[in-house]
Amino acid sequence: MALFYQNNINASTRLGIWHIEEDEHFFLEHVPLKKDITHPHKRLQHLAGRYLLKFLFPDFPQHEILIADTRKPYLADELYHFSISHCGNFAAAIVSTDHRVGIDIEIPSAKVERVQHKFLHPNEEAFLTSFVNMGKHFRVEMLTVFWSCKEALYKWHGLGEVNFKECMYLDGDLVVGASNIIDLPYTFAKDSVNNVQLKAKIFEDIVLSWVVT
Repeated sequence: MALFYQNNINASTRLGIWHIEEDEHFFLEHVPLKKDITHPHKRLQHLAGRYLLKFLFPDFPQHEILIADTRKPYLADELYHFSISHCGNFAAAIVSTDHRVGIDIEIPSAKVERVQHKFLHPNEEAFLTSFVNMGKHFRVEMLTVFWSCKEALYKWHGLGEVNFKECMYLDGDLVVGASNIIDLPYTFAKDSVNNVQLKAKIFEDIVLSWVVT
């Protein structure tokens, strides 16, 4: 068992991160492999994410997962709303019976600075500039948080075709709460304007972001 982190957000919503230490056979005893994935590590990531769904809610109907044209996995009857993410040796999932959800995990890397022009909104740059004395490591971590939040929002939206820089942006003050969970007020402005509260948590190796509405 390699549960890295779990957060039971409320009575109907749970999330978890799995540190992948098992081989493929372990996961195949519990979940089906419905996609044609040839790369061994990507298969492990896929299986670990699906395994987490059932770990969080034991009656989750694995065999009923469908894939939308936007590549979003879903259940036709929406008995559960869910989202999956993976990177490196980690897989994450969030599941809810009542709420729309989105989740993302990322490994912080200086490479994020090379693509920041594609997703960083002026509000987010202003935040980073106000903490310029915190150094490069802080900037990389926060750039990763902003990118991860937008990935979680993209999955929450579920319909594709979203401009990460113009349609999703920080719109208020960050607040660090209990268990070092960061509250981030975001605006999602695609078709209509929505104020959405995101959550993020920075671990030693990864950044986790999620949204529940």
